[in-house]
Amino acid sequence: MKSGLRVLAVDDVPAALADLCRLLRAAPEVAEVTSAGDPIDALKLIRQNRFDAVFLDIAMPGLDGLELAALLSKLAEPPVIVFVTAYDEHAVAAFGIGAVDYLLKPVRAERLADALARVTRIAPAEEAPPRPDAMAALPVESGGRTRYVRRDEVRFVEAHGDYVRLHAPSGVHLVRMPISRLEEYWESAGFARTHRGYLVALAAVRELRSDSVGGLLAHTDLGDVPVSRRHARELRERLLRAAQRGELSRPERG
Repeated sequence: MKSGLRVLAVDDVPAALADLCRLLRAAPEVAEVTSAGDPIDALKLIRQNRFDAVFLDIAMPGLDGLELAALLSKLAEPPVIVFVTAYDEHAVAAFGIGAVDYLLKPVRAERLADALARVTRIAPAEEAPPRPDAMAALPVESGGRTRYVRRDEVRFVEAHGDYVRLHAPSGVHLVRMPISRLEEYWESAGFARTHRGYLVALAAVRELRSDSVGGLLAHTDLGDVPVSRRHARELRERLLRAAQRGELSRPERG
């Protein structure tokens, strides 16, 4: 799970609740969104879980949003309250209870961002613990034996159906994994998509050169990797940033 706020959204109108949850899930500050269709369900969830913030409708049957917020304010560690309503006449009461914001429906993404900024100042998002790097090495089966190819050995990756070929100084190794899945894992570790069927380690690129028909190639010590027009600009930008950080190989001397 990404780091960020844990949020509970409460509204008795399903369509409005779905819209609010969609906006919250799209917000970079939010890690987890839980929904409740009435105040009683919301109370049960709050007793069982810790939430950083509750986005709360006001006009609901049984226990309205203002009453629920008053109950929550008595908790030892109350969540931050943001009201989301179609009516503006309750604003004074809402801020009197301690709400940090009061959003009118339909909620706009810009106003939601403002509210989340206020929430974050009061309830800073917790950092998720670092996850182990499970893809720093890949197992390769060959002749009844398993060996591990480290990611930092691989110069480039070539798609081969449901498999990929890892090109490394130790050889070409076949691994059962779609290239799109490997890209998800390795992009943040310095690999870039250059073509529908290729990934390249930025640190392994010695230069960009043209081929005989005017196409672009990323040259590595294990061979040239084709670069499509679609990916050329992004590759150049990532190589420039890597060069500025001193992460590229030294060019070959003639």
